[in-house]
Amino acid sequence: MSQNRAELKRLAVFVAVAESGGFTAAAERLGTTKAMVSAQVRQLEAELGSMLFTRTTRKVVLTEAGQRLHGECAPLLHELEAALDRVGSGAGELRGTLRVTAAHDYLAAALSPRLARFAALHPALHLDLMASDEVLDLVGEGIDVAIRGGSLRDSTLRATRLEEFEQYICAAPSYLAAHGIPRQPEELAAHRWVALSLLRSPLTWTFTSRKGARRTVRMQAVARSNAPGTVQALVREGMGLSALASFAVQQDLQQGRLVRLLGDWSLPGAGIHAVYPAARHVPAKVRALVDFLRQA
Repeated sequence: MSQNRAELKRLAVFVAVAESGGFTAAAERLGTTKAMVSAQVRQLEAELGSMLFTRTTRKVVLTEAGQRLHGECAPLLHELEAALDRVGSGAGELRGTLRVTAAHDYLAAALSPRLARFAALHPALHLDLMASDEVLDLVGEGIDVAIRGGSLRDSTLRATRLEEFEQYICAAPSYLAAHGIPRQPEELAAHRWVALSLLRSPLTWTFTSRKGARRTVRMQAVARSNAPGTVQALVREGMGLSALASFAVQQDLQQGRLVRLLGDWSLPGAGIHAVYPAARHVPAKVRALVDFLRQA
């Protein structure tokens, strides 16, 4: 029995390396050391008499034998994990590690308090939080849930809408003193714009008035960033104006560091989604977090 368990462990390590793309990433995913991962793979290769990976300085790539083994054993291992998860979830206690990623500003401003309450409900569950403004590869990085704004682009993932937020046109008082206050959406085209490059169309915005009139404006970017927090910081320093998430600017607006413009006009609302791999069986810890965030 112990020999079978050891073989299953080596196969699980092999699958983690194959799906993470490297020994270091697999070690982080499994919560162990790179040395242990390397040793398990070497032993498995010795037992099979075949090289499973081609190793380079940048990454590891499956050999033909590795591809065959992964294709055969990965689905079975995932089914075993799902079965264990189903049995464990029936006991009512969540265990293990739940890896969650979200943008820096949303994680700090909105998500962290909710995650703290969720963790208090599940003391045996360890949360591993990754703040990143980039769209990460969930499977490759071993991430269970990503909290993302906007629309879902990867059709291999599932998404659950958690909430909506407004977008405000904002500027610093110093910028408005130097460049004037735009009164109509079309006047924004002559102003300096700080663009969020994560968006599909970071320079084109459509405004709707309270009476239903629509205006589409093309902005002129003075700076771009893929980080919402950086965009907000540049606007706060007077570099230009931009569309900022309502949940992120409340404190700056209350303390006078930013001014909301064009209050009679609205931008399209944006959504916050919980995104997770589209496995046949969603782990109980993922289901629990998504349900909690929807209710919160």
